[in-house]
Amino acid sequence: MKFGDFIMPAEKEGKEKHVPYIEAPDTVKKGEFFEITVIVGKDVPHPNTVEHHIKWIQVFAVIEGRPYNPVHVATFDLGPTYGDPKVTFRMKLDTNATIFVLEYCNIHGVWENYKQIKVTE
Repeated sequence: MKFGDFIMPAEKEGKEKHVPYIEAPDTVKKGEFFEITVIVGKDVPHPNTVEHHIKWIQVFAVIEGRPYNPVHVATFDLGPTYGDPKVTFRMKLDTNATIFVLEYCNIHGVWENYKQIKVTE
């Protein structure tokens, strides 16, 4: 058994929306900061109660050509009731990468999504 066996893919999505939606450019300039927004429940809001909420969002990058992947980019710790599972942050890349986002729902477990980003000079 591996931890990855418990990460839920988009195909398992139910009435509550768990798959993290990633808003980011398809192409960025080498070494320049760009914004990424992650939203859990973009079209159908996810509940945010003590009993049922998104606890955290983590972001990793698999960098093309790097011998050891993934690279941890950011972790956002969210609380129930007052927070909203939507985060925006800035990052930069020097080469093509795939951004992976994991999020944890305290009832339905860990969900993932990814987006490829190309880097130009």
